Amino acid sequence: MLKPKLKYPVLVLLFLISIGTAYRMFFLWQKEILWGHLPLYFFLSLWAFLVLAFQKKSSQQPKKWRWLGLSTLSGVLLSLGFPPIPLTFLMFVGFVPLLIIEKEIADGNKKNSAWDVFKNCYHGFVVWNILTTYWVANTAFFAGIIAIWLNAFFMSVPFVLFHLTRKALPKSGYLAFLAYWMSFEMLHLRWEISWTWLNLGNAFAEFPSWIQWYEFTGTFGGALWILVANVLIFKWLDSQDPAFSFTTLPKFNTAGFHKSWAWILLPWGLSVAIYYHQEDKGKEVEVAVVQPNFEPHYEKFKASRATILNRFLKLSKQVVTDSTDYLVFPETSFGLINWNQIKLDKDIYALRQFVKRYSKLNLITGIGDYHIFEKGEPHSEAVRELIRERGDTLYYEMLNSAIQISSHRTSIPHYIKSKLVPGAEIIPYRNFFFFIEPLVKDLDGSFEGHGTQAERSVFSSEAGQIAPVICYESIYGEYDTGYIKNGAEAIFILTNDGWWDKTAGHKQHLRFASLRAIETRRSIARSANTGISAFLNQRGDILQDTQYGVEAALKGKIKLNDELTFYVKYGDYIGRLAVLLTAFLWLQWIARFLARAKEE
Repeated sequence: MLKPKLKYPVLVLLFLISIGTAYRMFFLWQKEILWGHLPLYFFLSLWAFLVLAFQKKSSQQPKKWRWLGLSTLSGVLLSLGFPPIPLTFLMFVGFVPLLIIEKEIADGNKKNSAWDVFKNCYHGFVVWNILTTYWVANTAFFAGIIAIWLNAFFMSVPFVLFHLTRKALPKSGYLAFLAYWMSFEMLHLRWEISWTWLNLGNAFAEFPSWIQWYEFTGTFGGALWILVANVLIFKWLDSQDPAFSFTTLPKFNTAGFHKSWAWILLPWGLSVAIYYHQEDKGKEVEVAVVQPNFEPHYEKFKASRATILNRFLKLSKQVVTDSTDYLVFPETSFGLINWNQIKLDKDIYALRQFVKRYSKLNLITGIGDYHIFEKGEPHSEAVRELIRERGDTLYYEMLNSAIQISSHRTSIPHYIKSKLVPGAEIIPYRNFFFFIEPLVKDLDGSFEGHGTQAERSVFSSEAGQIAPVICYESIYGEYDTGYIKNGAEAIFILTNDGWWDKTAGHKQHLRFASLRAIETRRSIARSANTGISAFLNQRGDILQDTQYGVEAALKGKIKLNDELTFYVKYGDYIGRLAVLLTAFLWLQWIARFLARAKEE
């Protein structure tokens, strides 16, 4: 507990750090210079100031400083266990401090215990979100604030529900913890306010050799691994004699200790065995990827179309030969393309001429395009209106798309990105939040959002069948199985990771590609505008990669696999079972409540 003489100087220091960092960020923004790690320092100092300022002395809560320390520890452990930091094993104990807090609050039998649980776990989850995803603010400052503090709120809800369930159904309490958290992750993967970056199974992306069984379970297998380990370790610690010391070994709970380690080591050992026996399958193709390195905040939108095109062609010529099957460009490499007249676009024409020089080349590239609705054509939910000078109204939608240009075909297959980034590409539940439309437009945002398509498209050619996964879509496991079910034999990720500057964001996004490779047993070619371009094999290893912030082109060989994994066939069945278990627990809870009401 901080004494007043120390508390107020610390508050002043934290306030000055937050104000100074905010001023520095504003100054750099005016100069069109990126922020790097400054949002981390700003968010941490501001949150520490707010938490400390509202901590009041209370005789009714003598453990509040202990709980604050434990919840902070939980946030730190969970962040240290997340990529790119190679301390993934800390995820197995990251929730333990919060479980200790919950038990101590529950044992106190206070009427407002749910509020105490919420306050403490919310703080821990804010710390986790700040330390791991602060870089979102480099894309859009207010979006970063919403992503961190709203996501921490969402994480706190299943934890509070677990606390209430444990009080009502003591024997089912920790089972509820598993079910509620995974049900939350299932919801988070599917609703429009979807920010699933910190879903627990993603934590193992740093070590593909640990999770080769994701081809059977997907990331929910990793979530279950983490959650059960935390409960077992917590129960083992809680079972120790208060007077325990390592000089009195008979009091040591060896059964709980062995159970915890068995749960952690057996899946790890199984995975390592699979890893060393796993080999890439399918026919081999030669693929080249280009990383043009246009800084997306300022440089890309100032560069002329000719400058952009010439850099792509220059880098492509360094790696493409007559033996190259695929050339891959990143997300939105070429912009403001009228899809209705795409073959008349100058950039597309130049790319088609380039591709024709090579006998079997297929170019897959991201584009920023728009689709004009013809008279009588049904409008999408993303329709926009433009009143032209002659008085009529033009109806159109903005798209983030991928296309394939082939040397032996005149048609241009088209896929529209359909898993959209909340805030940047879609306003979640905009019909409900209609009142924020003026604010969105004042901030130069788009209230209408981007158009989408219902099914996942696969680009076919004589070389093979490719899944054109665009940026944000690559963090959704079951969503990406839609490409594989439609015949995709490899995954090409088209992305632009330069929005976050040189922070952990682009490294995390690269590592998540390993999860998709394992789940689907598909090789991956990854082309990033500014970020890390790479090739990955079917067990999730990064075979070749580029450096961040450089112009680069890579060429390598990957294999095209047409076999379907168990996970591709059945998807997030573990998450669905968790939702069913949640429904069962709630029915049991309601039945217990009604029975007690009848007794009274």
